[in-house]
Amino acid sequence: MQDHLTRALAILSEAGTTPSRKLEAVCEYLRTTIAHYDWVGFYFRNGQREELKLGPYAGDPTDHTLIPFGKGICGQVALSNQNFVVPDVSAQDNYIACSLHVKSEIVVPVFLDGKNIGQIDIDSHTPDPFSEEDERLLEGICAGVSRLLEAEGISDPSAQLG
Repeated sequence: MQDHLTRALAILSEAGTTPSRKLEAVCEYLRTTIAHYDWVGFYFRNGQREELKLGPYAGDPTDHTLIPFGKGICGQVALSNQNFVVPDVSAQDNYIACSLHVKSEIVVPVFLDGKNIGQIDIDSHTPDPFSEEDERLLEGICAGVSRLLEAEGISDPSAQLG
């Protein structure tokens, strides 16, 4: 997983492309190189609203472009500020189904200046594939995203990266 983190951070630091394209490239890289990552995307707080707005992603299109805080796994992470690993989405009462093929999910928050401003969301068609290594990888990527947003002066990612 360290190789994946190194490559993802390199994508985030590449010159000559927009922050949105960098995040999209990270999503596509993860989706195509890690077998159990079938959908990879970023959600960001939608301005001052208590909702998340879909940002760059890779995978099948989703109808879930806005998610209220507290709703679904992503909405729960927006409130808890903690990683959420779901080995079996069918066992979650508050799960928002994106596809019948999704069996598991992992969501890791992105912090900027100590505030939860968004998250990376991974859906998998494989039951219970996520390990601590996945969490560390995604935490590292989220830290890289935070550095990118800070360097680019992006204070409202939902408005500038959607």
